[in-house]
Amino acid sequence: MAQHILDILNDLYELDPGLKEKEDELKKIIKELLSSKPVVEIDEEFKNKLKNELIEKLKTNKKKGFFAWFSSPKLTAVASIFSIAIAVVVVNNVFKPFDSFYGDMNLTGRIAERTTSGTTEIIQNEMNQEPNPVDTTSNNIDSRDSSNRQYPEEGENAPVTTSSTDENTITNWKGSGINPQGPPGQEGQIPYGDDYTEYFTFEDSPEPMMPLEIERSKDGEEDDGLLDIQTVITEHNTEEYARIYENPFLSAMTNPLSTFSIDVDTASYSNARRFIQSGQMPYPDVVRIEELINYFTYDYPEPEGEHPFSFSTEVSECPWNPENKLIHIGLQGRKISFEDLPPNNLVFLLDVSGSMESENKLPLLKGAFELLINELREVDRISIVVYAGAAGLVLPPTTCNNKETILTALNNLNAGGSTAGGEGIVLAYDTALKYFDPNGNNRIILATDGDFNVGASSDSEMIRLIEEKRNQGIFITVLGFGMGNYKDTKMESIADHGNGNYAYIDNLREAEKVLVTEMGGTLFTIAKDVKIQIEFNPVIVDSYRLIGYENRVLAKEDFDDDTKDAGELGAGHTVTVLYEIVLKSYERSNLDYLEPFEESEEQLKYQQSIITDDAYESNELLTIKFRYKQPDSDVSTLIEVPVMASNTALENTSDNFRFSAAVAEWGMLLRDSEHKSNATYLQVLELARGAQGPDLKGYRAEFINLVESTRHMNNY
Repeated sequence: MAQHILDILNDLYELDPGLKEKEDELKKIIKELLSSKPVVEIDEEFKNKLKNELIEKLKTNKKKGFFAWFSSPKLTAVASIFSIAIAVVVVNNVFKPFDSFYGDMNLTGRIAERTTSGTTEIIQNEMNQEPNPVDTTSNNIDSRDSSNRQYPEEGENAPVTTSSTDENTITNWKGSGINPQGPPGQEGQIPYGDDYTEYFTFEDSPEPMMPLEIERSKDGEEDDGLLDIQTVITEHNTEEYARIYENPFLSAMTNPLSTFSIDVDTASYSNARRFIQSGQMPYPDVVRIEELINYFTYDYPEPEGEHPFSFSTEVSECPWNPENKLIHIGLQGRKISFEDLPPNNLVFLLDVSGSMESENKLPLLKGAFELLINELREVDRISIVVYAGAAGLVLPPTTCNNKETILTALNNLNAGGSTAGGEGIVLAYDTALKYFDPNGNNRIILATDGDFNVGASSDSEMIRLIEEKRNQGIFITVLGFGMGNYKDTKMESIADHGNGNYAYIDNLREAEKVLVTEMGGTLFTIAKDVKIQIEFNPVIVDSYRLIGYENRVLAKEDFDDDTKDAGELGAGHTVTVLYEIVLKSYERSNLDYLEPFEESEEQLKYQQSIITDDAYESNELLTIKFRYKQPDSDVSTLIEVPVMASNTALENTSDNFRFSAAVAEWGMLLRDSEHKSNATYLQVLELARGAQGPDLKGYRAEFINLVESTRHMNNY
C-alpha cells in the first residue's frame, strides 16, 4: 500500500519538484492512511489510470500549485477518490462500501478487496454509472445478479444520496449524525461527536459537512462488527461553530435568579435546515434552540401604552417530561408600517472574495439584495462596500429613486481574491458615519461566509471597532451564506456586539423572509439592551432550567448595570422564552392551594438563606423583570410582571405554547440533549400539527416536513 502511494507521489514530484515543499502535508496524509494498518490491495490497472489522470490534471493546473488544484471545486471529487481509494480498510466481517462516488474522471476499476468466509469479494465503483444497490438479503454485496439484490426498506439502512452542482455524488447512510454500518440488526449505534467523526465536504457544493467515519476499532479489543474506514484528510471543510454547553437545572433556593439577554437571531434554524435538506443531521453545535424557536412568529397581543412590547405567559405540563412544568414567556414588539419608519442610511458590506464564488454564495447574495432594493423607498439611501484582497467603495451613497444604478453596481460584482474582512468593516463604518443621518436608521448589512483571513481580522480587533461604532448609533445586520468554510462563530459575535441581528440565507425564500416580510424587524430597532431576569419562588419551585440562550446568559449583577450590552428588539419581532421547572414534590398535584412549610436552610458557615413571608403567602410561581433602553438612550427602563401558579392542561394551552414546545423538543432531539427525557419525533409532530394555525407563509408546514425528514434519518 505504502509503495503504491509513494509511486504516485514520486511521479508528481518528477513533474513538479516544487511539490516537495508540501511534503509535510503529504506525509500527514500518508501517515493517516496507514494508521489503521490497511490490508487492502489496490488494483494496478486502476492505480495507473488514476495516476495518469492526476498527472494530466496537474499539468493544466500547474501554475496554481498542487494544493490549489486539490481544492478546485470541479476537481475535488477526483482528489477525494484518490484519498478514499487508498483509505478503504476492511477489519471486520461487515463491510459497507461507498456505493457511488462520482467524479469528472472516466475510470472503471476495483477500489478494494476483502476476504469474507474465505471468499474474496471485489468492490466495484464504476465512475459516471449507476451505483449498485445494497444487498440486505445476503452477505454477497458484490453479486452482479440483480435478482439477488434489493434496496433496503424505508427505516432500515436506506442510503441517502446528495449531489452537488458539479455532479459530484456521495452516498451516505441514514442515522443520527453517523453512518449505521452493516445489514439490519448489525447497525453501529455511535454517538455523534468529535471523538467519533471527522467531517468532509466538497468545496463550493451544496452539501454540508459529511460524516465519513465511525468509531475506529482498537487493536486488541473484541470485534464489534463495525467497519473501520480511514477518514479522508482534507482542508476543504473549515466551518466553525462555538461549543454549546446546555444550561443545567439549578436550585431555586441557592440560585433564585436567572438572567439573560434576549435573542432575535434566526441563523441556526436555516443553517440546520441546510444540513437536513442535504440529507445530513446537523452537527449538535449548529443547533441553538432559542434561534429555532424564535425563527417563527407567534400570535401575541399588540403592545399598548408606553412600552414598545407586550408580555404573554403560560404554564402547563412539560410535553417531554409531564412530571415537570413548562413556562412560556412571549414578547411582542410594536409593529410599525414600513412607510412610517425613518429614512434608511444603509451600507451593504459585501464579501466578494474567492470563497464566495459558488452559486449558493455571491449569486444568491445578489438575488437576496435585489429583493431588498426593490422594497426600499425613494428616501432610503444605499452605499455598497466590497472586500476581497482589498476593500473598496463601489457605490457611493445613492438614493433609491436610482434603483437601476444600484442594481447595476450590485450585479457587476464578481468573486476573486483573498478576504480582507477587517478592512472592509472599517471602510463600511467610515462610510456610514460620513453620511450619518441623525434622524434616520443608520445600519450596515454585512453579507459573507465569514471567512476573514487577511488584514485586521482578529475577533478582538473587530469587536472593539464594532462596539465603538454601535455607541455612535450605527448598528449592524449580518447575513451568512454558503458552506464549507462557513464561520458561524465569528458572524454571531459581530451581530451580538454590533446591536444587530444575524440570519443565514440558504435560498431566496429565506432572503424574502428576512429582507422583505420581516424587513422592519431586520432593519429598525425599537428597543436595545433588552435583558430578562426571572426570580423563582423557592416555596413552589424546586429547580429550573432555561432552554437555550446558553451564549446569552448574564451574571445577575449585569441586569442592573446599564453599561452591559444585551440584545435588540426590532419592529414587529417576537421573542419566546421557555423554562422547564421541577416543582416541590407535594405541589405537583395542586397549585391552587399552598400551605406554609418548614424549608430546610442551606448549611453555610457564614450565612443562611431565609424565605420571606411573600413566598409563602402568594401563589406566585415567579416574577419576570425586564430592562430595556430606547434606541437613542443610555438609561434603561424596568418592568416587573408576576406569573401565577396554574394547572392548565397541555391540550388547553394556546397554539403559541404547543408549537414553541414542539420546536424546543425537536431541538433537544437534534442535539441529543441530556435533558430530552421522553422526547420523540412523533410527539413533536403531534404537537406541531395540532398548533400549526393559519400559517399563511408556510413556515410551520416546512418545519413539520423537516421533523419528518429527521425522524426518517433516525429510523423512527
